[in-house]
Amino acid sequence: MQLVSKIALVRSTARKVWALAAPYFRSEDRWRARGMLLAIVLLNLGTVYMSVQINEWNRLFYDALQNRDQAVFWQQLGRFTYLAFGFIVIAVYKFYMTQLLEVRWRAWMTDHYLQRWLAAKAFYRMELARYSTSDAPDNPDQRIQEDLNLFTGYTVGLSMGLLNSLVTLASFVGILWGLSGGFTFSAGGGTYVIHGFMVWAAIAYCIVGSVITHYIGRRQIPLNFQQQRYEADFRHHMIRVREYSEAIALDKGEPVERDHLDLRFSRVLVNYLRLIRAQKNLIWFTSFFGQAAIVFPFLVAAPRFFSGAIQLGELMQISSAFGQVQDSLAWFVDNYSSLAAWRATTDRLTSFEDSLSAQSATQGPAMATGAAALATDGLDITLPNGKLLLSKLSLRVNPGDSVLIKGPSGSGKSTLFRAIGGIWPFGTGKVDLPDDVMCIPQNPYFPDGKLRDAVAYPEPASRYTEPALQQALVDAMLPQLAARLDDEDAWSQKLSGGERQRLAIARVLLKNPRWLLADEATSALDPKTEEGLYRTLLARLAKVDGALVSIAHRPALEAFHRRRWEIEANTDGGAAAFRLKE
Repeated sequence: MQLVSKIALVRSTARKVWALAAPYFRSEDRWRARGMLLAIVLLNLGTVYMSVQINEWNRLFYDALQNRDQAVFWQQLGRFTYLAFGFIVIAVYKFYMTQLLEVRWRAWMTDHYLQRWLAAKAFYRMELARYSTSDAPDNPDQRIQEDLNLFTGYTVGLSMGLLNSLVTLASFVGILWGLSGGFTFSAGGGTYVIHGFMVWAAIAYCIVGSVITHYIGRRQIPLNFQQQRYEADFRHHMIRVREYSEAIALDKGEPVERDHLDLRFSRVLVNYLRLIRAQKNLIWFTSFFGQAAIVFPFLVAAPRFFSGAIQLGELMQISSAFGQVQDSLAWFVDNYSSLAAWRATTDRLTSFEDSLSAQSATQGPAMATGAAALATDGLDITLPNGKLLLSKLSLRVNPGDSVLIKGPSGSGKSTLFRAIGGIWPFGTGKVDLPDDVMCIPQNPYFPDGKLRDAVAYPEPASRYTEPALQQALVDAMLPQLAARLDDEDAWSQKLSGGERQRLAIARVLLKNPRWLLADEATSALDPKTEEGLYRTLLARLAKVDGALVSIAHRPALEAFHRRRWEIEANTDGGAAAFRLKE
């Protein structure tokens, strides 16, 4: 049963690798990829051919030394010169083509996964999934940046190494068989001869070594998987400290963050020490295995040499051929650590691939664009864990409307905002969205770089004139930034909360949408500034017969909205936690 399960595991891993690797070799870059792969295969075959020639050279050269044949000695030295030169040329171009294939493959896979990760809000949905399931993939940035690099490198390196070993084995096993002679022994009153004894000795030697290697090194597979995860968690938390540096500094949270970082780094160290110990145990054996392989063929072939059956050249050729056969058969032993890391990387990418596929299959409420009004029909909104939050919402916002959504914290206001905005994947029903809709989240995002790019985001700043960009900042009560459009900075950290919210409103004033959804868009502003900006927004929307839907707590904002939707606790025994009253 154990053997069957191991075979099933190997097949499962092979299917995973094929599923990840095949798309590139079927892509628009397939002919270039296949051409480079073919070139690498041919160069590997060339390497084996040169090794066969050098093996034959060993016999002639050492026989010349034993026979003190000076003419053959110098002739073989000259032959070695061009054999070595040919070997070097092949090795250089094999390295170059291998690296080129890895780079192009990584570039294609990175582009492929970035496109899928950013398409259909998959990046957002995956973050939501992390809060509802324990097996959701962590740190997608690491999967794309690091794991893809490791996967392409290991896949090309290991597969070409295996090919080289198989071809080398096929090339040298015949040579070793012919050189081995027969091994004669007596048992039970009879005499027996084992033909090709050196070949059988090499096979037995490597089978024993491979089995022992697997049982010593198998712990490295889960340890490699965890190591990549802990390293990513540690790096991710340091990034969060940098992003929220001001808030942490004001809260004097440095000791707490140091504790969190120490905890994450301790996991890195503890797991890494376990991995080192596992690798140390494996290296103990593989080092012994490799050193013993140097003298093993001499021990086996020495009786024939001392009896005069073979000369020194044949003994050295036997040693060289045995080394090539043994190295080929010991490929598993020599590459076990790399295989463990490769499998861990493959498992991480497979889980990432599965999560991407799952997100693309997630339906959520049906979305329709191009509608004359913003409307929902039979909308049920659930949390990622499946809990029903709001149900049977049939709402409508017509051109010229202004609606205020109110309710206690945690009642689903922002979730309703996300559902209406078309990004909430949990629920059923239908949402009709007009064209030309803009959303202002409570914590807007601004890319690092020039201020003009932050104002125009996600459109290119070149689409707008400099006076238009400056006027938008002035209208959003940020005149001090109007002359800094070409300044580069991390604006999400550089600006205060109120300035960030005003900068988000500047985007709206720059683009003049007809429909505006605002989630606590002025919560960080003083009442006077908030009032001024709402008047400006409503005046702009009135010019284009637009509509405004706001989420806010402050009673003063009710004066700027004609209608009010209030979310309250559901006390009528329904399945939903809250209900909406208009």
